[in-house]
Parts: sequence; C-alpha cells; structure tokens
Amino acid sequence: MEAAKVDLFIMTHGKSFETHQLSYIREKLLALDDSQWIILQHVQIKDPVLSLIVSIVGGSLGIDRFLIGDTGLGIAKLLTCGGIGIWAIIDWFFIMDATRARNFTRLQAYLV
Repeated sequence: MEAAKVDLFIMTHGKSFETHQLSYIREKLLALDDSQWIILQHVQIKDPVLSLIVSIVGGSLGIDRFLIGDTGLGIAKLLTCGGIGIWAIIDWFFIMDATRARNFTRLQAYLV
C-alpha cells in the first residue's frame, strides 16, 4: 500500500491503538495491496474517549461494553447493575485500554 495512505490511516486512527502497536500496524499496512484500502476503511474502529464518556454515563447498564463488542460482559453488567456500581467505577479506568485492545483485534483480522 502507498505510504501516504498508511500515514493517513495512522494519523486518523492512531489514538485508537496502543502506541507500541503503531509500528507493527504501519509495517503490515505497507505490505498490503492498494486494492485493500477500501476494505480497510470499513473496519469498525471505536474511539477510546467515546468509550470512556459512555462508561461514565451508562456504565452501570453495560452500555460501554456493548459499544466495544463485549456482549457477554455487557449483559453481566446490565444484570448486576454494574456489579452494584463497583464494576462500573473500575471500568472508568480500564475501558479505554479494552477499547484499544478490541480495535487492534479487529484490525488484525484484515492485516493477515
């Protein structure tokens, strides 16, 4: 893939991944064909800051976990009212990392 497209992707979505993963992502993107650029644009990459805001507002209902695709944990948080509020507060500190991990997992499926 062209370096300009790769740099555009990294500038656009760089905050959605861990910093140590960006060099790996860049290397894998450079090895892809230009024809896969369209497919890459349709990867559902979630914003970690949005996940944090949703976690603060609706974390006790599990909305934050549903947003990033952790359906099982979302249902568990919904049924336990966010672990009686404790789990919801703990997620305020970990939801951004969980979102970045899910984004990397989604992207890896396209980088193979």
